[in-house]
Formats: sequence, C-alpha cells, structure tokens
Amino acid sequence: MSNFEKQNQQRQEENIIENSQLNIWEALIPVVFLMSLLAYNIFKKDGVWLGDYSNQYILLIGGAIAAIVGLFNKTSFATIFAEIWENLKSVLLPICILILVGALAGTWLVSGIIPAMVYYGLQVLSPAIFLPASVVIAAIISIATGSSWTTSATVGIALIGIGKALGIPTGMIAGAVISGAYFGDKMSPLSDTTNLAPAMAGTDLFTHIKYMSLTTVPTIVIALIVFTILSFSIDTSGSADISGLLTSMDASFNITPLLFLVPVGVVVMIVLKTKPLIALGVGVMLAAVFAFIFQPEVLSLIESSNGKAIGTAILTDVAIVTDNPTLNDLFTSSGIMGMLWTILLIICAMIFGGVMDGIGALSRITTALLSVAKSTFGLFSSTVLSCLGLNIVASDQYLAIVIPGKMFKQAFEDKGLAPENLSRTLEDSGTVTSVLIPWNTCGAYQSEVLSVGVGEYFVYAIFNWLSPIMTLIFAGFGIKIRQLVAK
Repeated sequence: MSNFEKQNQQRQEENIIENSQLNIWEALIPVVFLMSLLAYNIFKKDGVWLGDYSNQYILLIGGAIAAIVGLFNKTSFATIFAEIWENLKSVLLPICILILVGALAGTWLVSGIIPAMVYYGLQVLSPAIFLPASVVIAAIISIATGSSWTTSATVGIALIGIGKALGIPTGMIAGAVISGAYFGDKMSPLSDTTNLAPAMAGTDLFTHIKYMSLTTVPTIVIALIVFTILSFSIDTSGSADISGLLTSMDASFNITPLLFLVPVGVVVMIVLKTKPLIALGVGVMLAAVFAFIFQPEVLSLIESSNGKAIGTAILTDVAIVTDNPTLNDLFTSSGIMGMLWTILLIICAMIFGGVMDGIGALSRITTALLSVAKSTFGLFSSTVLSCLGLNIVASDQYLAIVIPGKMFKQAFEDKGLAPENLSRTLEDSGTVTSVLIPWNTCGAYQSEVLSVGVGEYFVYAIFNWLSPIMTLIFAGFGIKIRQLVAK
C-alpha cells in the first residue's frame, strides 16, 4: 500500500467528534466570526488588515474563537490539540508536494522548458481561429506554469493586444484567455489549488486530476466549440504578428523540442502510477540537468556559478530578463519560497478545522446540512453553493476550497462517496468561479491585468461559469459518481 493510500485510509477511518452539549447556533459562531473578519478584511478601505498573511491570521482567530466555544461546552484542551495534530499530519504529504512544485517551477524555467512551451504554443496562433487558439495557448501556458494569474498577465496581455488589432471585442478575448487559463490551472499538477483541493478532501493529486477530467474536458470542449463559432461569426482585420515575441525568446533561451523530454517523462511516470514525490522529484532533477546542457548562458546570468543558479531557481526568486517587457513577467519564478503563502494557509486552515473537529462543531453543522441535502444531488448542490457563497463573501478562491472541503468531507463519506467527488466539486465550483466575482481577488486581478471589466468578459468566460453547472449535471444524472471502496 502506497503512502497516499495509507493516509487516505487513515482519513477515512477518522470520525468527526460528536458533542451533545453543542447546538447548531453555537457551532456556527466560529464560522460567523470567520466570515465577518474575512469580509472586514476585504472591504477595509485603508489597506489589507494584518498584511499579506491576513487570511492565515483570520483562520487562527477563528480557531481561537472555536476553542472558546468548545471549552464552554465541556471540550478538553487535550481533545482539541489531538484533532489539530491529526489534521496537520494529514497534510504533510501535500505540503511536501507543494515544496517540490515550487522547485519544479524554478528549474523548468531556467532549463528553458516553460519558455519552449510558450514558444511553440504561440506558433499555433491563426487569425481565422483566433479565439479557440487563444484558449489553447492559455491552457498550454497555464498547464506549464500552474498559474492562471501568470498566464493572463503575460500571454493574456499579448493576446488582448493582438485581438484588438484584429478588431475582436476585448470581452471575447478575455473570456477565451480566462477559460484556457483556468482549465490549465485546474489540470496542472503545478497549481496550488489543484494540490489544495485533494488535500482538503482526502484523496491524492493524480487521482484528483484524472477524476476531475471527466467534467473538465467536456466543459472545455464545449467552450472551444462556442469560441470556434464566434471566430467564424466575426470579421477580423490585420495580422497576428508574434515574430517579436519569438525573436526575444530565441535570443534569451536555447529553444529546442528536446526540452519536452522532461515534461513527457514526468507525464509517463504519472501514467505508470509512480509516487507523486518521486515523479516530481525526477522532474526537478532532469530539469536541472537540462539547464546545464541547454541553458548555460541563462544560468550564468543568474549567478556566477551555474550550480548556485540551480539552487537559487529551486529555493527563491528568479527572473530571466529579455528585451520584451511582456515576456519578463512570464519568465519569473519564486521557487519553494513562492509556495510559503499557500503552505501557511493550509496549516492555518488545518488548525481551524482541527479545533472545529475537536469541539464537535463540524459534526453538528454537517448533520444540519445532511438534513437539508438528503439526496446525493442535494449534497453536491450544497457544496457548489457553499463554494460560490465563499467566493462572494470571503472573496478568496483558496478559502472557497478550504472551508467547504473541511465542512463537507464527512458528509461525502457518510453518503458512501469517494473523496475525489468532493475534490472535483471544490475545483469545479470554487477555483473557477472566483474570477467571475468583481470584488474577489481573482476577479479584480484579471480585470485589472487584462483591462477588461468582469461584466464584459463574464458571459465569454464560458469554461468558468459552465464548470459548476457541469458538475451538477453529472451529479443529477448519476454520471461517474464514484463510491467509496470497502477496505
């Protein structure tokens, strides 16, 4: 039995603690405080409260409030700390994966793998099929980088400029870019949300990605069909000249198809069910070797010693400066240090969840939810609505994954549903809808970067608003709803 299987079995055997002293209103007190503090943090006009790590602080405050509620309802400190420790142990492997993902992002940049994906991806651009091509390009870049934000801020800006020159409405272009970027964000093992969702639900990364593809692939296919129809229904003018971008990349990196051997090798290992830590670790090591072979000039620009440059790429910030400002934002990486924010969020969320477990609040809340969501479809619907609600109220896609994931985990188990059902629903409704809320961090960011209002691209962000509908269709008709396997 693999480490993932052992940890999943341990999670499945864990029971949320019952507390007969606690009523539903008391159980909701920490949640109300948490939501209120998050709302205050978002709408505070003179800056973000408590700095860049305010959401982490708020989760800890919520945990402290939950502990006080528990103490008033005869819960011991020992029980609370025991549940916190169990929660922290359960995310040790996902945190290790996130660390490797940070190292992978840095080494794949300095080895030229990510630039090669950008280079060859841009060359599929054609004015006649500009919108679907934009979806594909954004998806390729986002899969390679694991970041929808980076994709939009770099290639997305370039595509907006090219599309405007062709006379295509910017709302359509932004919708195509965002659809592709969030598809790639969901399906990339480099994405923090794609690692976060299975960690919350209690499944492993690659099982999550494979199961998520059942709803994600049909959704992006529908989006591509719609964008293809739109491309043929609008008049275009001018030409999509990307020669400047290609020239800049040629001047900065040694671009060769041989660089694709590394990502192909990682994909093969994943298909062969190699342990995630091994697959990603091999990806880091191979990329480091390829960096020495193919990009010695790049390494020498980072550090005087190529060996030190690899270490820098793995651990901390790296920026490859080209003669094109559009590319400079893309060719940056924060390495392992860039994962610190997400790792701390996971730890703080596990502390909050552990306290809620320990005082019996999760049991009380999930019991109330199950009394409303009596059917499987009702449970899926409740999860989707919770994710949407948190994106609206909390304005943060990470919290829209973390909190429903923790709250609904036991409910899915009680219904005999495999944890990948929950992890898929969290991504289908939590990750992708964040960009549709103007005041959500994702909506505000994308609108500012692409210089297109959320109202302009909302309808055209087809993949994003169709994803939660698709997951409800699958649930409603009982399509590919995986049951728990008896151990």
